[in-house]
Amino acid sequence: MAAEETEKKTVYASDDREAAKDAINQLKDAYEKAVKLSSPQVAEQIRGRVSQRIRELDNAYTALEESAMED
Repeated sequence: MAAEETEKKTVYASDDREAAKDAINQLKDAYEKAVKLSSPQVAEQIRGRVSQRIRELDNAYTALEESAMED
Protein backbone atom coordinates (compact mmCIF):
# COMPACT_ATOMS: atom_id res chain seq x y z
CA MET A 1 0.00 0.00 0.00
CA ALA A 2 2.83 2.40 0.83
CA ALA A 3 4.34 1.86 -2.60
CA GLU A 4 1.04 2.64 -4.33
CA GLU A 5 0.44 5.76 -2.28
CA THR A 6 4.00 6.96 -2.87
CA GLU A 7 3.76 6.31 -6.60
CA LYS A 8 0.47 8.21 -6.80
CA LYS A 9 1.85 10.95 -4.52
CA THR A 10 -1.22 10.92 -2.31
CA VAL A 11 -1.51 12.72 1.01
CA TYR A 12 -1.35 9.33 2.74
CA ALA A 13 2.02 8.35 1.26
CA SER A 14 4.20 9.61 4.09
CA ASP A 15 2.05 8.00 6.77
CA ASP A 16 1.94 4.72 4.86
CA ARG A 17 5.72 4.69 4.51
CA GLU A 18 6.05 5.33 8.24
CA ALA A 19 3.63 2.47 8.96
CA ALA A 20 5.67 0.20 6.67
CA LYS A 21 8.87 1.11 8.51
CA ASP A 22 7.20 0.44 11.86
CA ALA A 23 6.02 -2.97 10.62
CA ILE A 24 9.53 -3.85 9.41
CA ASN A 25 10.96 -2.84 12.79
CA GLN A 26 8.37 -4.99 14.60
CA LEU A 27 9.30 -7.91 12.36
CA LYS A 28 12.99 -7.42 13.10
CA ASP A 29 12.29 -7.31 16.84
CA ALA A 30 10.26 -10.52 16.66
CA TYR A 31 12.96 -12.18 14.54
CA GLU A 32 15.73 -11.24 16.97
CA LYS A 33 13.65 -12.42 19.92
CA ALA A 34 12.87 -15.74 18.22
CA VAL A 35 16.53 -16.33 17.42
CA LYS A 36 17.65 -15.38 20.91
CA LEU A 37 15.09 -17.53 22.73
CA SER A 38 15.44 -20.60 20.52
CA SER A 39 17.83 -23.47 20.73
CA PRO A 40 20.90 -23.12 18.51
CA GLN A 41 19.49 -25.56 15.99
CA VAL A 42 16.11 -23.81 15.74
CA ALA A 43 17.78 -20.37 15.70
CA GLU A 44 19.84 -21.45 12.69
CA GLN A 45 16.69 -22.59 10.89
CA ILE A 46 15.03 -19.27 11.63
CA ARG A 47 18.06 -17.37 10.32
CA GLY A 48 18.11 -19.49 7.18
CA ARG A 49 14.46 -18.93 6.42
CA VAL A 50 13.93 -15.33 7.49
CA SER A 51 17.10 -13.25 7.33
CA GLN A 52 17.13 -12.92 3.52
CA ARG A 53 13.50 -11.85 3.47
CA ILE A 54 14.16 -9.19 6.09
CA ARG A 55 17.04 -7.85 3.98
CA GLU A 56 14.71 -7.78 0.97
CA LEU A 57 12.14 -5.80 2.95
CA ASP A 58 14.81 -3.36 4.12
CA ASN A 59 15.99 -2.87 0.55
CA ALA A 60 12.44 -2.39 -0.72
CA TYR A 61 11.79 0.20 1.97
CA THR A 62 15.01 2.04 1.14
CA ALA A 63 14.02 2.10 -2.53
CA LEU A 64 10.57 3.38 -1.58
CA GLU A 65 12.07 6.22 0.46
CA GLU A 66 14.46 7.08 -2.36
CA SER A 67 11.60 7.21 -4.88
CA ALA A 68 9.68 9.53 -2.56
CA MET A 69 12.65 11.88 -2.34
CA GLU A 70 13.11 12.03 -6.11
CA ASP A 71 9.90 13.97 -6.56
